[in-house]
Amino acid sequence: MPELPDITVYIEALEKRILGQRLTRVRILGPFLLRTVEPPVGSVEGKQVVELRRLGKRICIGVEGGIWLVLHLMIAGRLHWYGNGGADEKPGRKAQGKSHRKSLKLGGRQNLAALEFSSGTLVWTEAGTQKRASLHMAAGEEGLRELDPGGLEVLECTLADFAAVLRAESHTLKRALTDPRWFSGIGNAYSDEILWTAKMSPTTLTQKMKDEDVARLFEATRTTLMEWVSRLRAETGEGFPEKVTAFRAEMAVHGKYKQACPRCGSSIQRIAYASNETNYCATCQTGGKLLADRAFSRLLREDWPRTLQELEMKMGKRTS
Repeated sequence: MPELPDITVYIEALEKRILGQRLTRVRILGPFLLRTVEPPVGSVEGKQVVELRRLGKRICIGVEGGIWLVLHLMIAGRLHWYGNGGADEKPGRKAQGKSHRKSLKLGGRQNLAALEFSSGTLVWTEAGTQKRASLHMAAGEEGLRELDPGGLEVLECTLADFAAVLRAESHTLKRALTDPRWFSGIGNAYSDEILWTAKMSPTTLTQKMKDEDVARLFEATRTTLMEWVSRLRAETGEGFPEKVTAFRAEMAVHGKYKQACPRCGSSIQRIAYASNETNYCATCQTGGKLLADRAFSRLLREDWPRTLQELEMKMGKRTS
């Protein structure tokens, strides 16, 4: 799922292309995409875009009259820009002309919506069969607040604010960082990177953390997110972000199960649960202790290795 760094770069790219432009037409192609009836989606047509904003992991497009389109991409949703014959024109597509009188022909199950602007068309796709992406319409600031989970903006808060939210309830660090009610814009991928940077276990309980640990986590959170915003900006340049993914080669631990930790060289471990997984380095983050993997630990019980050394010994016996 696109998180704070990805959404930030999406918005910056959109500002260059649609801010001040007129939204001429909204085509809803996915039958389950639109989740609200008021205000009607047609009420934004013909209006000028006056503001773009991030709301957690959502992209908010505001037009004249205080009406907002709120896009939640979820796991597989992505945006694509088709300019009017400029540098952003997609390969294989003919320019639509300055007046943008013709609409792009869109086919295929992946297409959810097309927002046509005076400068080009924003196409929203979603891969896979589970259609989770959503479009909400909101009226004014009050309407946006109703969609806001309320998480703290970690790049705009103080250490004291961060500590207060972190310690408000007792949860694991992984859950606390990824809950949108507590912290805004952080998900599965960047929480793994944050915890690796902070050298902290994902299962550490928030209310048992010392002040110096909270400060270290705060700094790691800000550093990690700002670093990735910078990386994605540099990667995108003047183009439109088309390579939005939760799995990047430059990441230290997320999606790197069994690969070498870039800091110590140990094999990256994981905790699997439902359709998600947490990646971590046992040497750097848990003092060599393996965290129980729900997919296997209940089956193995007493045979489940407790440390990295035990795991290596068991693996050695299997290969010998």
